[in-house]
Amino acid sequence: MVFSSLVFLLAFLPLNLFVYSLVPKEWRNQVLLAFSLVFYAWGGVEFLLVLLADCLVSWFFALLIQGQEDAARRRALLVCSLVLMLGLLGVFKYTGFFLGNIKAVLGVPEVVPSFVLPIGISFYTFQLVSYVVDVYRRDVPAQPKFWKLLLYASLFHQCIAGPIVRYETVANEIDRRKFTPAGMFAGIRRFSVGLAKKAVLANACASVADGLLPSGADALMAQPGASIWLGMACYMLQIYLDFSAYSDMAIGLGRMVGFHYLENFNYPYLATSVQDFWRRWHISLSTFFRDYVYIPLGGSRCSRGRYVFNLFVVWSLTGFWHGASWNFILWGLYFFVFLLLERFVIRGRMPKWLGHVYALVVVYFGWVLFRFTDSSELLAALATMLGMGKSGMLGMQAQTALVSNVFLIALSVVACTDLGKRLRGWAFGAAADSNAMLRLVEVVEVALPVLLVLVSIVALVGNSYNPFLYFRF
Repeated sequence: MVFSSLVFLLAFLPLNLFVYSLVPKEWRNQVLLAFSLVFYAWGGVEFLLVLLADCLVSWFFALLIQGQEDAARRRALLVCSLVLMLGLLGVFKYTGFFLGNIKAVLGVPEVVPSFVLPIGISFYTFQLVSYVVDVYRRDVPAQPKFWKLLLYASLFHQCIAGPIVRYETVANEIDRRKFTPAGMFAGIRRFSVGLAKKAVLANACASVADGLLPSGADALMAQPGASIWLGMACYMLQIYLDFSAYSDMAIGLGRMVGFHYLENFNYPYLATSVQDFWRRWHISLSTFFRDYVYIPLGGSRCSRGRYVFNLFVVWSLTGFWHGASWNFILWGLYFFVFLLLERFVIRGRMPKWLGHVYALVVVYFGWVLFRFTDSSELLAALATMLGMGKSGMLGMQAQTALVSNVFLIALSVVACTDLGKRLRGWAFGAAADSNAMLRLVEVVEVALPVLLVLVSIVALVGNSYNPFLYFRF
């Protein structure tokens, strides 16, 4: 089950909110836990065992660490917990990758085992790792009740697609949060925005991108270069709208019941450097690697050689976290190189407008590396983009796709900026001085979430239906 499914929108979420609002305050956590486990088990009941095992390990070791005063023993307990949790993640996510590469070189093993990846394992593993490390650092107290830690890890708001929520962010609100009409409205509004970004914009951009970026090296070489360029532009829009939409929906769902999750995206395509981009993109992941890998390694307060090594480790892991494939590692190292260039060569010398163009170009080609997991497809796509394909650079397919989807692309570009936020701020400012404007803002604030949800449901019912095809210029 995903947030943008009709089952979730029309059955699961309304039932969850209805039951949650009816039960006494002291039972609301249990209601959330029950619904979260059902939500997670929807994708496979057997995956619950992995989630429970990870939670049990982190709960047990955190209590042992908190009760241990000897520094060496505390460190040993921490290492044991990390080995177990990260080892479980490694078995499911990376066994096939490592054994497949060993087989390619040595010819063994004869059969590479294949594991079905438990849903959301990368997200909840990192959350539980951060929890145990924070207990070790004495930043938070260990949670004495297992079911409350399970609630933290399994909350259906964020356990599937993030953001990576740290225990310290919600520790207080697990027991002391307020369920208010204002919070409910703010949550519904935020959720509706995310839902529309996913169901209307991201899905439509994905449809265009998939049509212009066929599978197989030969098929890519047969495309005109312009088709690959346009397809990757649509993919660039899709991947932001998709990822940020799930964060919007998660934050909105949390607000509905009193949780305040931190922002995970801050208009990354407005960045003026690669470093700025990564301050804005998937913030919870970036800060995780910063606080639990980069800084413990020594951060930037060390020799130049050590700094380069620390950055190399972080960006290798960042790429590898996204998927068990060489292209993801290459993608991480690609950004590692540009971050080094910015630190030692560019050093902020670019004008702001040029820095923005430079960042967009770097990120655009980064998504090319991210998109193609097969090396032959990656090389074919790059060759075709440089005009070395079988059909040259120009072709009717790209022109037709651009004309047919110009309204979709324009609206998607706007959705990647803070224009909507600025307009809303202006409207609230104007409403302070005008009763007529105040009434208009009130109507829009109430009507917009309803409209966005209805439009999203229509788009989901149509599945691959693209409403923007009716807006041709």
